[in-house]
Amino acid sequence: MFEPRIVCFFCKWCTYAGADLAGTSRKQYPPNGVVVRVNCSGRIDPQHVLWAFREGADGVLIGGCHPGDCHYQDGNYKTMRRVSFLKKMLEDMGVDPTRLHLEWISAAEGDKLVHVMGDFVDTIRGMGPLEITIAGGGRGGAARAVPRAPTKPAEKKGAKPKPKKRPASKKAGAKPKKRPAKKKAAKPKKKPAEKKATAKRVSAKPKRKAPAKPGGKATKRKAASKPPRKAKKKVTKKRSARRRTR
Repeated sequence: MFEPRIVCFFCKWCTYAGADLAGTSRKQYPPNGVVVRVNCSGRIDPQHVLWAFREGADGVLIGGCHPGDCHYQDGNYKTMRRVSFLKKMLEDMGVDPTRLHLEWISAAEGDKLVHVMGDFVDTIRGMGPLEITIAGGGRGGAARAVPRAPTKPAEKKGAKPKPKKRPASKKAGAKPKKRPAKKKAAKPKKKPAEKKATAKRVSAKPKRKAPAKPGGKATKRKAASKPPRKAKKKVTKKRSARRRTR
């Protein structure tokens, strides 16, 4: 049996609150609708409705506040003008305008939402799926009903089919061949002439002399070679007094 797919645009303040009331009151209604919450019904653009039909929706239901009770003053009046314009556009496109429905439902009207949803689902079920041809792709109703056949690559005329390669059969009990191990490159040996040269370099280094002990011969020679320091002359009081008088 055909089950329609319906996209529902509900106002946040009224119709969406009425749907919450119907859910908390344990009231049952058809689950065919996919609810999209908007701040105001005037926020719904005509492109949103056309996009829903293009993506395979069989019907669109718009719910808003009663005229005069809009939270944004005149949002629902704009919705009335847009829906009347959209119905004329859908008729020109070959889509039945009854697939688009507008209803005013307040937050306290949970029972009304149940009846409106049930009646709209029954009318769309009686009309059948939406079948439209869309230029440039898109799902639509017809695209989901007709599955695409798998395409095969075109074969050239006169071309011989290529023979399939058979896998080489392995002999029973045959051991796999081991790969030859890679030989490591031998390091070049040092020539004996190089060893002698390194020995000469080591022997050519000068040896460090040990420091001379205090009181030895070397210290006495150094002490004897240095000249004695001259003693400084002391200035007597008489000479200093003469300099002052001058």
